[in-house]
Amino acid sequence: MSRKNTFFNLYYHNFIRAAVAVPKLQVADPAFNAKETQTLLQQAAEHKCLLSLFPELGLSAYSCDDLFQQQVLLDECQQALGQILKHSQKLPIIGIVGLPLQVDNLLFNCAAVFYQGRLLGVVPKTYLPNYREFNELRQFTPADYALRESIHLCGQKDVPFGNRLLFQVEEQPLFTFYIEICEDLWSPIPPSSYAALAGATVLINLSASNVTVGKADYRRLLVNSQSSRCLAAYLYTAAGIGESTTDLAWDGHGMIYENGTCLTETQRFRYSSQLVMGDIDLDRLQQDRMRQNSFGQTRYRHKDGLATFRTIRFSAPLPGQEKILLQRFYERFPYVPSDPVGRDQRCQEVYEIQVQGLVKRLQATGLDKVIIGISGGLDSTQALLVCAHAMDVMKLPRTQVLAYTMPGFATSKQTLQQARRLMAAIGCQAHEIDIRPSCIQMLKDIGHPYAQGEPVYDVAFENVQAGERTSHLFRLANLHGALVVGTGDASELALGWCTYGVGDHMAHYHVNASVPKTLIQYIVGWLAKSQQLGTETSSILEEIQETEISPELIPHENNEQPIQCSEDVIGPYQLQDFHLYYTLRFGYTPPKIAFLAWSAWHDRTRGTWPDIPKAQRNQYELTEIKRWLGVFLERFFKFSQFKRSCLPNGPKVGSGGALSPRGDYRAPSDSEARAWLAQLEQIPNNIAD
Repeated sequence: MSRKNTFFNLYYHNFIRAAVAVPKLQVADPAFNAKETQTLLQQAAEHKCLLSLFPELGLSAYSCDDLFQQQVLLDECQQALGQILKHSQKLPIIGIVGLPLQVDNLLFNCAAVFYQGRLLGVVPKTYLPNYREFNELRQFTPADYALRESIHLCGQKDVPFGNRLLFQVEEQPLFTFYIEICEDLWSPIPPSSYAALAGATVLINLSASNVTVGKADYRRLLVNSQSSRCLAAYLYTAAGIGESTTDLAWDGHGMIYENGTCLTETQRFRYSSQLVMGDIDLDRLQQDRMRQNSFGQTRYRHKDGLATFRTIRFSAPLPGQEKILLQRFYERFPYVPSDPVGRDQRCQEVYEIQVQGLVKRLQATGLDKVIIGISGGLDSTQALLVCAHAMDVMKLPRTQVLAYTMPGFATSKQTLQQARRLMAAIGCQAHEIDIRPSCIQMLKDIGHPYAQGEPVYDVAFENVQAGERTSHLFRLANLHGALVVGTGDASELALGWCTYGVGDHMAHYHVNASVPKTLIQYIVGWLAKSQQLGTETSSILEEIQETEISPELIPHENNEQPIQCSEDVIGPYQLQDFHLYYTLRFGYTPPKIAFLAWSAWHDRTRGTWPDIPKAQRNQYELTEIKRWLGVFLERFFKFSQFKRSCLPNGPKVGSGGALSPRGDYRAPSDSEARAWLAQLEQIPNNIAD
């Protein structure tokens, strides 16, 4: 298979596509129900799904009541299963259907698992509800009452039988699934909890679940919670149109969750059959289980019980000879929700975390003043807003914030004016120090050509300015008995885009240290929109939000606007924050990160955006993504860790991770990036390669 087709195939990146089906059915008519099941199974296979799930007792209907004690119905269900098995012989998809089965003169509510005509196993229901509208103990027997571990069914011998079966695909061992049935999930400790500890990454529930007011939200809560607690995917589907409405109603509720993330959900109360699909990221589940070591500790505590699970391994070749792109939409900005309500909540919570961190540090030090440098750009603006609000919380005047703007050789008139106006609007003490004289002295002292009039703008020239600013701030802190508040952000730390030691790398406390650049942009915008600091301040914040991101260290002709662009060197922050999230949070390989980035960014018309004007909605081709991912990998893994290894204190704000060596991320300062860059070469240069 070509590298192109491999790269653009979701199965290559350890995804699987799964479907949950809600077929229209007829009560006590297995032949009709089998045909509907076959149709949906065929559709799922055509969409390259590896698995399709059907509801509880879907071949008979759940609402048969005492008809389950009629031999005709039971025999017809087995015949219907036989027809489905025959139909599936040429379909490359795993199917799971529900039916009643007689075993040793007992009746069990079962799920039958099959692949291409072969029965892989049969799972009986563990917990049978017998309260309110449910009376399953009238007809069925709990799984634990079974006396055998295998049965003969539909002409096939020694079919594994029991409620402790794990099913594993040999071609994708990360895909190990377990089946429970309806009420099992409602129990205090669902059987799937133990199955997850035993190795199941995908948990499956065949349900009937009649509908009552508010029940859909409760189902979502259960599925969401179980997928999160078990660090697993959870597939759930319930009976819909066609079940008896003698006393109950049915809404056909199906859903797929992945560790608390809803991937898809059916349309409830639909009057026809339906099928919904979700692309499940098995790497995410594996990574989370590896990182959350309490998962392994729990497994050890229950090791004796887990040893009773049986694993059914079988071959199911993955769809691998063609492009199969993700149907799942990945947020372009993983740190910034596209939903306006969620975005505002995220911004407020991050802001409050930053403020609380600074308040605690001031209380601990006994200081009541802060020193901060203001550039007129995003990061220092956000840090100043945090400082001002911290003073409000501590019931101190904002004049306890001593803010300094320090123009240098390349400071633009635009950012200088923004800095002045911002400080005035906030009501802090506003000061201005021209650092050019002290920079000239330093350049003379070190023998730099610029001191002799030569236009040499090298790293030393840039860092002299950054160092002079920081040196001033620390000495001002000594003079005034204050705390230096840093302004650099997580994106800059990830890329090493900061001046080490005596530079913007250092402070007494770093409020932005775990906040990425793309999120800071939105927090500043949220504060502007919410008018929390007044109309005048909001107007300034909007201007700052739209200003080119620049270190402003290399002079140019008129210095009207920033001319030096950070993103020309280190790449678009939009992309680099995406790369950072999936590197730091999940440890994904470069090809997988590039595949996700391309899926999210190659088409600006696809999916939802945060509040960005259409003209500013970028898209990136695979060539650009590969280029900037290479820059990220080299800077993150080889060049920049020494700066993060001595990072000042600052609060972690999000589950996406922080870079503090005392918190989320500890790494050697002298590691190599060769292994990551070698994998970068597995990425095609463009979609036509």
